[in-house]
Amino acid sequence: MWSAGKVTTLIRDRKSETGRSGMVGKRFFCAILAGTVLAGCASADGGLAASALPAREQPQLGLHIRGAIAADGLQFRDANGNGTLEPYEDWRLPPVERARDLAARMDLREKVGTLMHSTMPGRDGEMGRGAGYDLAALGDLVRGKHVTSFITRLSIAPAELARQSNEAQQVAAAGRLGIPLTISTDPRNHFSYVLGAAEAGTGTTKWPELIGFAALRDLQLVRDFGEIARREYRALGIHMALSPQLDLFTEPRWPRGSGGFGSNAWLTSQMGAAYVASFQGGARELQPDGVMTVVKHWAGYGAQPGGLEAHNYYGRFAEPSDHLEQHMEAFRGAINVGTAGIMPAYPILRNTKWRGKKLEQVGPGFNRLLLKNILRGRYRYDGMILSDWAITRDCNMRCMAPTAEAPQRPQDIATSWGVEDLTVAQRYVKGLLAGIDQFGGTDDVDPLIEAVENGEVSEARLDRSVIRVMTAKFQLGLFDNPYVDPDAAAAQIGRPEDVARADKAQREAQVLLRNQDNALPFAAGGKVWLHGMDPQAARAAGLIVVEDPAQADFAIVRTETAHEELHPHHFFGSRYHEGRLDFRPGDAAYDALEKASAHVPTMLAIFLDRAAVLGNVQDKADVILANFGASDAAIIDVALGRAIARGRLPFELPRSMAAVEAQDPAAPDDSADPLYPYGAGIVPEDSAE
Repeated sequence: MWSAGKVTTLIRDRKSETGRSGMVGKRFFCAILAGTVLAGCASADGGLAASALPAREQPQLGLHIRGAIAADGLQFRDANGNGTLEPYEDWRLPPVERARDLAARMDLREKVGTLMHSTMPGRDGEMGRGAGYDLAALGDLVRGKHVTSFITRLSIAPAELARQSNEAQQVAAAGRLGIPLTISTDPRNHFSYVLGAAEAGTGTTKWPELIGFAALRDLQLVRDFGEIARREYRALGIHMALSPQLDLFTEPRWPRGSGGFGSNAWLTSQMGAAYVASFQGGARELQPDGVMTVVKHWAGYGAQPGGLEAHNYYGRFAEPSDHLEQHMEAFRGAINVGTAGIMPAYPILRNTKWRGKKLEQVGPGFNRLLLKNILRGRYRYDGMILSDWAITRDCNMRCMAPTAEAPQRPQDIATSWGVEDLTVAQRYVKGLLAGIDQFGGTDDVDPLIEAVENGEVSEARLDRSVIRVMTAKFQLGLFDNPYVDPDAAAAQIGRPEDVARADKAQREAQVLLRNQDNALPFAAGGKVWLHGMDPQAARAAGLIVVEDPAQADFAIVRTETAHEELHPHHFFGSRYHEGRLDFRPGDAAYDALEKASAHVPTMLAIFLDRAAVLGNVQDKADVILANFGASDAAIIDVALGRAIARGRLPFELPRSMAAVEAQDPAAPDDSADPLYPYGAGIVPEDSAE
């Protein structure tokens, strides 16, 4: 509850507002005195009778900008500042009723702004990054365009990020209707970082990529992670997770496979359900202390020929073909436990039919069959559908065919696949009619406003999406209190017991594929030659680092799956790994293995961001230890026998590049005679299925 000092401050701030009556000031004073209604504190005009509403505990209100209203012995945030308790301000009402009331009060511009999901502007940083938020620019977006949903890309100390969240919410609280911000994030508790697709959190716990959870087949571990990450997100003022990724990893060269739960649809469905329920605070419904999940990418994204990524013009097609149903079933568990959001994929589904119907050759965000007929119809999904980023933007020449002289820049990013010939307004209309509720990565409101005014899409259609967006805000309690405690954030983020749980997961999720002649564990206190690993981590573990492998007792070569840079001038093409999966002479890791193995037992510690082909390095590695996101210390602990790798492969490793090229990108684990099949791994007896 509020302290006396806070009460004094709030009263002073309230008196400084202009145009307020004495009666409203009295209501405000009554509302903030620690839940106590004093004699002479009358109910606000328009208050609803308490007997007609379900009993609920008085929530703590966030009153930094506007005050509160007393009604029926309770307090309510005066979001619009008119001194009257409106239904949308009444926390006793169901979230959907509040959302409907609010939608009825919004004008067209406010509704259109609600359907945009923009990027929180950062100070002096690319794509929203920086040391803090640019509050002036944010004010223009909130007040001028009425946008109230934003992705954050800040990676700063927890207490400071919490303070930045509060300052941003104060900007929104001053709006006409006092609509709070929904702040989203890409995953930030793992090891991968790709600007525009995955964040690097500061101070948050570090867990394996989601593919590492699949290696352990441990649903309780997923729940533990979700509970910890949910608490960390909310302490920072983050309310929406643009995750989990439920795409099946069926094309070995696809660079986003590590972000999902592997190649098995049933396991992905089960783990997706555990993730959603733990993040959202419970199965079936988003809770006030939860984090809204937006599961992605519906559907067939992992079936990209050649693994060419659909953020890029050259990767704009996927071919799930006869396996489309399997790729969709991976989402069933998350839908069944009530995920509040779903994000359609980028690529056009080429050469694919559903129940005999050929799919329109447009991205899934524009595909009525995929969204309305299948997702909302067959799967009975009624939550919010948020498009992936930039699907309404024009793809210019720097987007389609960048060069060294004219590379693709952030402002050239567009993913309007299959609708390149439409106008921006036509893309908005087509997306809405297909089933989109909110458009990611844009705040370009004018084309949609004009489309409504021209009768191309009805305001009633906008209302349905506005209600879905606002219902989630009400479920999360943001209208009553969107603020967080920066001091508590510092204490909640990276707690020792949470770090220990994440560190244990990093160790156990590793997969021991080869241990020739029981080479492991290596001798503690021995001499080690390293490649691709921080020598300080080895020294901290009590090892002696040497410069010459001939002087070592053993060697550790750390690397990731082999790759090529095929499209260096595309923004995402230069960031995602593409091309071959096999190691060849001249590759740094190959040469290091050859050098070390000539002298001492050698371990290959490999991050399987893609499905590596290891046939031509297996004879150079006495030990092959795969990981899905692990620190150097975690790898060394397994190497020395201080921790046990308990993982099994969540996808197969093909025998050769010829086998990779011959497999079907839509079918799971279908390469001929894989070197390591799905489920491979040397595990203790107590880890066996």
